[in-house]
Amino acid sequence: MAAADEEDGAWPEVTDSGRRELSLVAGPELEGRVRAAGGRLPSALGSLGASLRSLEVRGGCAYLREPGPALARLTALHTLALPSCALGPAGLAGAAALLPPTLRILDLSDNALEELPPELGGADAGAGAGEAGGSSGALLLPPGLPELRLLNLRRNRLRQLGPGLARNAPALQELLLGGNCLRSLPGGLLPAPGRTPPLPLLATLEAAGNELEELGAQIARLAGLKTLDVSNNKLSEIPVELADCPKLKDVNLKDNALKDKRLEKMVKSCQTKSILEYLRVGGRGGGKGKGKQDGTEKEEARRKKREKPKKKANSDSEDDEAEEAQKLIVKVLHITVNPAPLSVKASPAVKEVRPYIVCCVVKGMDFQTGNALKRFLSVQTKLHEDICDKRTAATIATHDLRLIKGPLLYDARPPDELKITPLGRKEIKAKDLLRQLQSEADEQRKQKKRQNISGLHKYLQLLDGKENYPCLIDAEGAVISFPPITNSEKTKLGKTTSGIFLEVTSATSLQICKDVMDTLLLKMAELHKFTSENKDEEVNSDHESNKILLCENSGAKTVPRNSPLMLEQVRVVDMESNLKVLYPSKTDLSTVSSLLTVIH
Repeated sequence: MAAADEEDGAWPEVTDSGRRELSLVAGPELEGRVRAAGGRLPSALGSLGASLRSLEVRGGCAYLREPGPALARLTALHTLALPSCALGPAGLAGAAALLPPTLRILDLSDNALEELPPELGGADAGAGAGEAGGSSGALLLPPGLPELRLLNLRRNRLRQLGPGLARNAPALQELLLGGNCLRSLPGGLLPAPGRTPPLPLLATLEAAGNELEELGAQIARLAGLKTLDVSNNKLSEIPVELADCPKLKDVNLKDNALKDKRLEKMVKSCQTKSILEYLRVGGRGGGKGKGKQDGTEKEEARRKKREKPKKKANSDSEDDEAEEAQKLIVKVLHITVNPAPLSVKASPAVKEVRPYIVCCVVKGMDFQTGNALKRFLSVQTKLHEDICDKRTAATIATHDLRLIKGPLLYDARPPDELKITPLGRKEIKAKDLLRQLQSEADEQRKQKKRQNISGLHKYLQLLDGKENYPCLIDAEGAVISFPPITNSEKTKLGKTTSGIFLEVTSATSLQICKDVMDTLLLKMAELHKFTSENKDEEVNSDHESNKILLCENSGAKTVPRNSPLMLEQVRVVDMESNLKVLYPSKTDLSTVSSLLTVIH
């Protein structure tokens, strides 16, 4: 008993019984304490009980082999992040039963896991028979992780998946499996067909850099799938059933040894819509599962092509030109050649509040043509709902670059000291703003007789219990951002905005910030292309074609080509000017590399 007391006394972080967030920072001190605790988190952690919402080991711990039984007592935990630890090869054996049902984000990336417990998608030998008969007792049990939204298993050593995850986490929205040893997808991830669709809310499935040899036709059962990344694998065929995913918008099939060379060329340059259309009509030499009728149709198509070789050649040439026109291009201005780069200093105060921030400058956007600004704001709203998990995973903020005075400071300040001029409002203290918004939310709920609040008001609880609030401050001392609540009226985007300063912040992980920024830049490139094409028509009609870039095709005709967006790197440094993040680096934007050409 005395030994246990001594162990618990070495963890001063757990003495505050009302603590809502706990971030353990990597270093020799933490490693020594974990070793003394037997390679697990301390039993005293359980004393935080229902108050703790977020638990993170930041920077990793080489001696943390398992979470420990104290996890079961954290009955209100929303976020558990144990990246870069020593979990594995089966370091979660028995731990899944300890995970609280309130968990929304689980980050186990950069460990050495070779197996998962059945509840998290590990091999489940007994599941097949039970499901086939439709009377398995396990299927009648409530899901073990009904609130889980994001599961990050990147860079482990996983070889296979089981159906337990689909049964236990039906609300999962983002599954990150990149950098493992998986050979098939979805593999055994999906239970046998039944009346309830598996993982109906799963929007992002990332499995880049595995050993995938098969992308099964069952992928079409993921009805909510919007983003699929299976780049850098060993796929030789892509099933035509992929085109049956009703919501699929972004597909990355790059760096696979596809037999269909036409498809292989398309995945390097075409947008997802073109690829899915190609698969939908059966492709050319690829895909299984469309049956006899499709085989007959493809044979008929081949016969017609043999009869008209000249027409085929012309068609291919036109397709190549169409693919070329669909390319999205951005150029990156490196900080070493930028005469006036923006930088952000991150204060130590943000570590306990919202530690992660990624920034970038974008130049060349045109918000004056049509409703481009409205479209952009709509894109930002959709990203907040989807990949940002309703702002719980990350938050995007945008600023007119001309209205910013650098360098910037990312800081955390007490609610009664932090002042901001929110969008559409007068200057106000942060604590008064939240009180005002809460009052508005309550009044709105009464008027509409609803149980749930909507709009900006639904993000208020993200700051519950925080002693300090995060903020981004310019060189003049003005607060230009108060994540995750609002931006400042001072730097609000307008029709004349062409240069934009982007920030993505998160209390969860740096990788989520980068993933969100990658997706945002892709959407901005798409909008830039769309706006440019519409503007081309207006400009040409006014005989001002010298304002746009033109390219010549193999005929005498000319078609408009987008001038690329310019991205400027932004550094985030600590108070001693040591680099924390540089974005976009040469390794960034890989999640959208099949749709976006990046010129460094």
